[in-house]
Amino acid sequence: MKSPSLPRRRFLKTSAATLAAPLAFSLEEKHLKAHAADVTPNSKPLIPADPHPLPAGKIGNLRISRLICGGNLISGYAHSRDLIYVSDLLKHYFSDERIMDTWALCEAHGINTMVASPSDPHAVEVYRKYRARGGKIQYLAQINPSKSDLMTCVTEAVDAGASGAFLVGNLGDQWTREGSVALIGELIANIKSKGLIAGVAGHELRTPREVEKAGFAPDFYVKTLHAENYWSRRQPGQDKDVIDNYATDNYWCKDPMETVRFMSELERPWIAYKVLAAGAIHPRAGFRFAFQNGADFALVGMFDFQVAENVKLAKQILAEKLDRQRDWMG
Repeated sequence: MKSPSLPRRRFLKTSAATLAAPLAFSLEEKHLKAHAADVTPNSKPLIPADPHPLPAGKIGNLRISRLICGGNLISGYAHSRDLIYVSDLLKHYFSDERIMDTWALCEAHGINTMVASPSDPHAVEVYRKYRARGGKIQYLAQINPSKSDLMTCVTEAVDAGASGAFLVGNLGDQWTREGSVALIGELIANIKSKGLIAGVAGHELRTPREVEKAGFAPDFYVKTLHAENYWSRRQPGQDKDVIDNYATDNYWCKDPMETVRFMSELERPWIAYKVLAAGAIHPRAGFRFAFQNGADFALVGMFDFQVAENVKLAKQILAEKLDRQRDWMG
């Protein structure tokens, strides 16, 4: 049977609704839109109403907020599991002005330190521009040296205005696995020789273990820590000793409780990173897990519209009586 033709008036009404559909906001878009007024390029950062500052600790002579702003978002790199468009999205979202606005919001809410790579010319350029405008946020440089040149990256960090530097986690893990821990010791010495606080990062627990065993005494460690109770966590078969956090982009801390036990016996400041498992864990849970289990600082990538809420949650958690088995080391 031939279906009856759609009346012209109803057709026009239906077509108009269809054309208008792309203009409707999804739940995610509504959330973003709700926060759009918080910060726009060239706007002044909002000053938090809470008079209590974000707690801070010390590494060497450097006073550092317990919450540190990550640098992957600013450089356009992000763990996003099987989503292939996210890095490009970040590069489009984070214009120079928005990067500087994000740092300004961090400062306004008490975050006084950020991380970026000195080998990324764009990040360095924006940081210099931000400091020229009067910004004061401190810079911890995540460095990526070659085995044959352990000084150039340190010099780049100094030239970029960094207050400290640490070996990037992928290299920390790789050099440790290859038996090249001596190179890490040499790099630590190079960083300290330039007057910077010196650290080593790693996803694998063997990295800080071997560095400690060798007696190189960095000023701090940057070690992954997150719970394993999130939906996209490590899957069956992903149990190899080596964490390839590019090929297996859904877990970054293979042995969180072993990490907690090891760090509980180590009298050295610990910056925990990947505490939100690349956005899979809510900050309320991720921050509590990190600070409760001994981390002295949490390094967290964040969008501008997340800064105020992240600081609020961190302050609430740090104000609680945490059942830490480890003294504050920073």
